[in-house]
Amino acid sequence: MALHLRSSRSAILSKLKPWFGLGRHLRGNPPSVRVLEYPLVGFSRRFSSTMSEKLPVIGRDDDAKTQALDFPGGKVPFTPEMRFISESSKERVPCYRVLDENGGQIPNSQFVQVGEEMAVKIYRHMVTLRMMDNVFYEAQRQGRLSFYATSLGEEAINIASAAALAIDDVIFPQYREPGVLLWRGFTLQEFANQCFGNEADYGKGRQMPIHYGSNRLNYFTVSATIATQLPHAVGAAYSLKMDKKDACSVTFFGDGGSSEGDFHGALNFAAVTESPVLFICRNNGWAISTPTSDQFRSDGVVAKGRAYGVRSIRVDGNDALAMYSAVHAAREMAITEQRPILIEALTYRVGHHSTSDDSTRYRSADEIESWNVGRSPVTIFRKWIEGKGWWSEEAETELRREVKKQILEAIQLAEKTKKPPLKHLFEDVYNVPSSNLEEQEMSLRQIVKSRPLDYPSDVPL
Repeated sequence: MALHLRSSRSAILSKLKPWFGLGRHLRGNPPSVRVLEYPLVGFSRRFSSTMSEKLPVIGRDDDAKTQALDFPGGKVPFTPEMRFISESSKERVPCYRVLDENGGQIPNSQFVQVGEEMAVKIYRHMVTLRMMDNVFYEAQRQGRLSFYATSLGEEAINIASAAALAIDDVIFPQYREPGVLLWRGFTLQEFANQCFGNEADYGKGRQMPIHYGSNRLNYFTVSATIATQLPHAVGAAYSLKMDKKDACSVTFFGDGGSSEGDFHGALNFAAVTESPVLFICRNNGWAISTPTSDQFRSDGVVAKGRAYGVRSIRVDGNDALAMYSAVHAAREMAITEQRPILIEALTYRVGHHSTSDDSTRYRSADEIESWNVGRSPVTIFRKWIEGKGWWSEEAETELRREVKKQILEAIQLAEKTKKPPLKHLFEDVYNVPSSNLEEQEMSLRQIVKSRPLDYPSDVPL
C-alpha cells in the first residue's frame, strides 16, 4: 500500500511504525514473503533456544508473582521461576523491503510514494556514484591516485538515505558514503580535488583520498578511525535538541564498527539523552576480511538496539525504495518524538574494501558475482522506474555518456591544479603557531631540501 508524501506525518508513521522494533511481526503470512539469503553473517548459526527456556521451576508462590521491586526506571515484577533470558530469539528479525530482485513491487508493501522526478533523480545519482567509483578506482590503479575505496553494491544506502534527509540534518559519515555528499550538491570536481589533494581541496591536501568533508553541506570530514563518529553524532543531536532545531544528526558505519566500544557508548548515550540521531549501519557481511560470523553472535546489528532502548529496524539495503521509506520515517520519528533510531541495512560490498585489498583472498569470485548480478541495487531500481515508464535505454546511454565526460574532465583539471604549499601542514590549529610547531616546520623544510628525490617535486615549499 503506497503512502503519498501528501499524507500527514502521523499517517505515514502509523503505517511504517510496525516495522520499527524487534519482535514485531506481520499478522498472518503475506503472500509475497520471501527470505533473503544472507549467508555471510552466520544466519544459520545457533539460533535455537537453549537451557534458558527449559529450566525446571524450582518453586511457586502466587503471592510472589504479584509483588514487584520499586527500582529506578520502573517497577520490576518478582517471579519464583529461575529463568534466564535467551541469548537469541527463535525467529530472526524480519527485513523490510518493497522491491524484489526483478524490480517488481511486492504486493501490499508499505512505503513512502515517490514521483517520477524524485525517482529519476535517485537513479541518476546512483549511476553517477557507480561510474565515479569505477573511473577513480582505475585512476588509482594507473598510479594517478594514492588510494581509493568504492561504494559498489551500496549505492542505494548512499543515495536513497540522502534523498530522505534534509540539508539541515548533520551527517557524520564513515568512508563509504560519498553518495550522500553527491546528493547534497558536492560536484565531481570537488570529489576529484580532494582525491588529488590539490590547492582547491578543502582539506588542503592533508587528508587521504576519499576523506571528504564540507561545511557548506553539513557533512563532517571523514575520519579513518573506526566508529569515532558515532559519539560525535549523538553530541550534535543533543545540541540540535537543546536548540529546538527541526533537524537530526545522521551517522553511518559498517558492521565492523558495531564491534567498537564507541558504538555501544553512542547508543546508550543517545537513548539516555533522547537525542534525535539516526544510526545507519551498512551490514555488508565483512569488516575488511573478517566475516560478521566472527564478529558477534547476535542476530546482526539490529538486535543491539533494543538492549540500549533504541527503536530499530532491519532494511534491505539493496532496495532503494525501502531505504528511502525507512529513513524518511525514522527521521520523522527522531525529530517529532526526540528519540534515536537504529537502521541495519543488509547489503553486500561488491568491490574490494579498498585499493589496498584483494577480497578474492577471503571470499569467492562467484559469491561476489552473484550479488553484483542478481542483487545490484542499481539494476533493481532501474527495472522499477522502467516498469513505470520513467526511464529508457536512450536515457541510460545519454546519462552514462554525460557523466563519464564530466568525470574525466574533473580528473584532468584536478591533476593540473597545483598542490597546496608545505606551510598548510602547520596551519589552522592555533591562531599563533607554537614554538614546537615552528621547529617542526623548519626541520621538515631542511629534510626536504636535503633529500629532494624522496618528496613530491610539485609541492611548493
